[in-house]
Amino acid sequence: MLYPVSDLTSNRRKMSVWSSARGTVKASANFKMADDVSVLRKAMEGLGTTEKKLVDVLTQRSNAQRLLISDAYQKATGRALIDDLKSDTGGDFEDVLVALVTPPDVYDCREIISLTLTLSLQGKRDESTKVDAAKAKADAKILYEAGEKKWGTDESKFVDILCHSSVPQLRQTMVEYKSISKKSLQESIEGEMSGNLEDLLVAIVKCAKSTPTYLAERLFKGMKGPGTTESILTRIIVSRSELDLLDIRADYKKLFGTSLYSALTSEVSGDYGECLKRLCGGED
Repeated sequence: MLYPVSDLTSNRRKMSVWSSARGTVKASANFKMADDVSVLRKAMEGLGTTEKKLVDVLTQRSNAQRLLISDAYQKATGRALIDDLKSDTGGDFEDVLVALVTPPDVYDCREIISLTLTLSLQGKRDESTKVDAAKAKADAKILYEAGEKKWGTDESKFVDILCHSSVPQLRQTMVEYKSISKKSLQESIEGEMSGNLEDLLVAIVKCAKSTPTYLAERLFKGMKGPGTTESILTRIIVSRSELDLLDIRADYKKLFGTSLYSALTSEVSGDYGECLKRLCGGED
């Protein structure tokens, strides 16, 4: 798809807000859009595909730079880069490349029905919001009375408060809740609810405590046991690569005693594995 210049400018402004010193992917200092387009064309045109070239370019450019490459690629070839990637690659490798060249807002919208990304978006809430202490106390009381204090649980109250509070506000509500009930909010949710709603609300609470820690746990679970859930790995590593993947890496090592890079090396292989490791960025 060809994205209007106004859309690209708007996306670059948004991405400059989301980009963080804690991301593993940075804008290439020597970015030459025409050269990148040429490399991608040579990698896919003709017989066979040079997967390494695709990985080299697409994992080492920022979101904003990849959008500019996609736009220039379509102008040069008359074809959408995303369509050529789909035609020339397959499986998990295709999925991660498509994710990389999809505008972040569009990617988030497509993935929003997935629990993992829905919850990872908690980490994008405005952390600068001022905390209303009185409201935190009132919300804690509402949650207590909707759950522990009554027979049955008014789940709508939990959904309303947890899904509409900023991260700092929710953290304060959690403090106030524990002073009322002597249990943590997470413990109360686990005791009062079950199934998908419990998973969702517990994850929101975990994200309010620490989004990187929660996502490190999700990555570990995605690789634990027989088989690997590649969609979880792709979703988290791509969507957090310019935000806080360094923090996720640090928490992963602290929690599980091994680096995320080492875990990826053990669990995923081939071009897909190489792509994730390049985005991950290193051992430490």
